[in-house]
Amino acid sequence: MTDWRRRLLAIALCWPANAGAQASSPSEALTLEQKGDLEHAARVWQALTEQNPRDAGAFASLGVVLSKEQKYPEAASAYKKALALNPKLPGIQLNLGLAEFKQGRFEAAVAPLCAALAVDPNNLQARTLLGLSYYGTKRFAEASKHLELAANSDPANTELRQVLAQSCLWAKKYSCALDQFRQILAQNPDSAAAHVLTGEALDGLGRTPEAIVEFQAAAKAAPAEANVNFGLGYLYWKLLQYDDAKPAFESALSVDPEHAQALAYLGDIELKRNDLERAVTLLKKAVQLKDDMRIAYADLGAIYREQKHYKDALAALQRAVKLDPAQPDTHFQLGRLYQAMGNRAAAQQEFSKVRELHKKADDDLLEKMSGSPPPIQP
Repeated sequence: MTDWRRRLLAIALCWPANAGAQASSPSEALTLEQKGDLEHAARVWQALTEQNPRDAGAFASLGVVLSKEQKYPEAASAYKKALALNPKLPGIQLNLGLAEFKQGRFEAAVAPLCAALAVDPNNLQARTLLGLSYYGTKRFAEASKHLELAANSDPANTELRQVLAQSCLWAKKYSCALDQFRQILAQNPDSAAAHVLTGEALDGLGRTPEAIVEFQAAAKAAPAEANVNFGLGYLYWKLLQYDDAKPAFESALSVDPEHAQALAYLGDIELKRNDLERAVTLLKKAVQLKDDMRIAYADLGAIYREQKHYKDALAALQRAVKLDPAQPDTHFQLGRLYQAMGNRAAAQQEFSKVRELHKKADDDLLEKMSGSPPPIQP
């Protein structure tokens, strides 16, 4: 029981006898709460707030009972009223932050949790909730800072360490992510997910050959996971090891015939092997399934240009440029197309863009496989 609630109970013991039989009292509410009769306890606290609208403790106690009933919006409202009446009421910021967090209102939870942590920097609950709230708002760098301190204080909490690892990964703090994933692997060496995430961290550090080893372990542990096989194929593709990449993409498609990314990259390999008919079949199916496959549109544009289907080539390459204007290879293909169409001015404009653009680094495997981080459950 918090200090302010103890004080309420002390006040209740001194409640005057002539208050009237119908009047509610803090002792009545606390007794009902201790018996587990939360519904009636909430009614008594509500009555007390109506009797004394400036009683911050009564509003705070109402919030506590409503939270126990999992009525988090109403609890948050009660906490805010208590906070407005007495900003220094012990525990009120933490309780408000928790109520907002439980609703999945992570942004709204941040301010009260920061305030709670400012009052008590050693409050592990406040720090953990703040880190999780930052994660929920996709502010991964801030999340990792707080979750690292929380995880170090609770080393046996594997779930917390996994969220920390994901925060580090999405913040591109790959060394931090790698350290956390290796600790998770030490506890569960057969975890395909941990091997995948370790591989993603290694790839982010530019250690792609080591990432391949992790994905090989993941594929061995979970051969029926299409994304694992795709990830392995993509890493081989990045290293231009197309003979190794192809069977990995095909394994992904054997599990999920509509895996758009596996279709697109397999189509790219067939293009490089000059099997244009099969490449077109794969690439067209990829864009039918997923309309944002830049590599598929770029490859289709290149094939249609070679086949002198200039209208189709132009549509495909313009779509590829729209999806990612910073990729110089697409501008180069578009320049060659304009040359073939006799539009010299447009061709020179595209070639100028190629010269202006710095070569963009390969997309991280994390972005290819995940697209967004896994959500947290309040």
